[in-house]
Amino acid sequence: MMSKYLFLVASCISLLTISCNPKPQRYFDVAVLSINMISDFGGRLEYEMANPSVTLLEGTKDQTRPMKRSEIIEEKIKIVEDHLKDVKDLRETDDSRGILEASIALHEFVLPVFKTEYVQLAKLYDSGAAKEEIASYQQSIWDKYGNRFSQLFDALTDAGKKYATKHEIKVTWDVKTSPTL
Repeated sequence: MMSKYLFLVASCISLLTISCNPKPQRYFDVAVLSINMISDFGGRLEYEMANPSVTLLEGTKDQTRPMKRSEIIEEKIKIVEDHLKDVKDLRETDDSRGILEASIALHEFVLPVFKTEYVQLAKLYDSGAAKEEIASYQQSIWDKYGNRFSQLFDALTDAGKKYATKHEIKVTWDVKTSPTL
């Protein structure tokens, strides 16, 4: 009987340890890999804005309409907010500090830009503004924020590479780490 209780206590302690100390892969996935969803901050997002996906018309199974650009940006904002919360929910350790700080810095940098400039860009698209006006506004966003975004993105990538190497996490780093227009 005593051994059953001892096993139960040991199991609970193990579960608490696992849940309180996520594995390095979890830290890496949340703090580093999740940035793939915002790596389009520069050029790729503008492509998506110019060529929006389609969405099903409400109440239909096969009729679609192009997404409004405001819908694209609203979804992007939600993704960034959710990822930022997930990163902040991870317990910081000496080992994870570098990737967590770099990830938080990048998320906190892009979020207000999505909420202001990219919302305004979406309004330009949705209102049918001239292509020249849209292109000029897109360029102004990149001119204003592109360098800092690239610095933060590269800092997180560098921290992620060190963390992955240290923890023997297999990652292919053959993608470009700084998006450009």
